[in-house]
Amino acid sequence: MIQPDNNAAVTREVKLAFFPIFLSVVYVLHNQEQQLDGILRDASSQLGSLVSDYELIVVDNASDDSSVTRLEQLTAQEGLPNLQVYVLTREVDADTGAWVGVENALGDFVVIIDPMVDDIAFLPEMLEKAAGGSDVVFARNRQKPVHRLTYRIAHAVFNSAYKYFSAVNLDHDAPQYRLLSKRVVNFILQHPQPALTYRYLPATGGFARTNLDYSAAPLAASPKKLGDSIDRGMRLLVSTTRAPMRIVTTLSLFGAVANLLYSVYVVAIAIFKSDVAPGWVSLSLQQSGMFFLISLVLLLLGEYILHMASLSNEGPPYYVAQEFTSARITRREKLNIEEVASPSATAAPERHTAKRISQ
Repeated sequence: MIQPDNNAAVTREVKLAFFPIFLSVVYVLHNQEQQLDGILRDASSQLGSLVSDYELIVVDNASDDSSVTRLEQLTAQEGLPNLQVYVLTREVDADTGAWVGVENALGDFVVIIDPMVDDIAFLPEMLEKAAGGSDVVFARNRQKPVHRLTYRIAHAVFNSAYKYFSAVNLDHDAPQYRLLSKRVVNFILQHPQPALTYRYLPATGGFARTNLDYSAAPLAASPKKLGDSIDRGMRLLVSTTRAPMRIVTTLSLFGAVANLLYSVYVVAIAIFKSDVAPGWVSLSLQQSGMFFLISLVLLLLGEYILHMASLSNEGPPYYVAQEFTSARITRREKLNIEEVASPSATAAPERHTAKRISQ
């Protein structure tokens, strides 16, 4: 007798679920002209049967192909509905690009998807967790794009260091594929550098959180550039935790104390030893005193930098060159508007007509 597959039944039930919410989906794309139609049409088809209302936000990360022209065509009357496009003037990192879409999203929930790595077909499972009370839902694809060995080593080293300093493994605890409630987005907006804190804050902000794993073959993606990734990782490391600078100030304090103790040792040798080489005492005291002062200067500079970093607020991390919206917005098509004469038109001339709106 064949036993029923309960897991498969649950999966089918979730995939057939319908969620009465307004959902914003953010895609960050760069030079994907050839795959643009397929990616966006597939997303529009799935979202239309999954939620009562949605917007598909596309952030064009300064593409130098014909992606913008194609996006303009897709927002025309015969194109896709509910499409919102932001074209950046210069290429930014993935987190900043995602934040462009999140910051301009209007939905009750916001989903950030890298279509080259993540699968939108897993979205129903994420919405199911959000409907159950989770403000943050992370989804990690166990199948990763193929990258060079040097990138994989650097990636592993960075994740280990970041986990040591901040107790968060970004790859496992806060992957890029995520669903955020509106209050989480509003919480991130309160921070001075939301484009940076967006990456880790949902995992550390104390919100109800769910982490999910799934497996789907990613689309062919070009290997990431090691230099850009190192720059992005260092910015994230020094801007989201004080641990690296705190190490610098601790070493400076240790250097100052060590040089002070060495100076005491030199003086003791000069007092209790008679066979000291000529000039050794003065030279040693000069060097130890100099390094003592240098260590103190580094200590003060490190503390000053930490203080200024806590007060600083950089300028805009991105600039939008163009913005255009679909000619068709389905939520507007659902509204029926008609004008009816007011029965009190003679008594109140300023209220000649009233608008009746039905959903």
